Amino acid sequence: MKLESTKVSLEKSAQEVFNFLTNVENFEQLMPENTSKFKLIDSDTFLFALSGMPEIVLKKKSMESPHTIVLGAAGGKLDFSLTAKIESPAENQSEVQLTFEGDFNAMMAMMIKAPISKFIETLALNIPKEI
Repeated sequence: MKLESTKVSLEKSAQEVFNFLTNVENFEQLMPENTSKFKLIDSDTFLFALSGMPEIVLKKKSMESPHTIVLGAAGGKLDFSLTAKIESPAENQSEVQLTFEGDFNAMMAMMIKAPISKFIETLALNIPKEI
């Protein structure tokens, strides 16, 4: 399953956006209002839970400055990744799009598609507000 957020534009350089997103502590500012828990585990890992959903642990998996950051599931039963692609159409301008990818059975995919789509959309839309 692959889900993509809206591409958002910012009046910030790709490097500024990259630096913000590589600090996993900043994801607390991007979380939706229905976040019931956010806990920083270490400099690369955080745990969060949305109301009515199980806790999820995300860990930085790879980075390519200043264009790509990949977070992945750290433990748990589901294996997925959340990738931020940062493009730089002009100096001091950037565009960010989030992509969620995971291999789920049809029943699980059907159950999580709507909440995950809404989640990554909220994260993406909050990026320009917080940087």
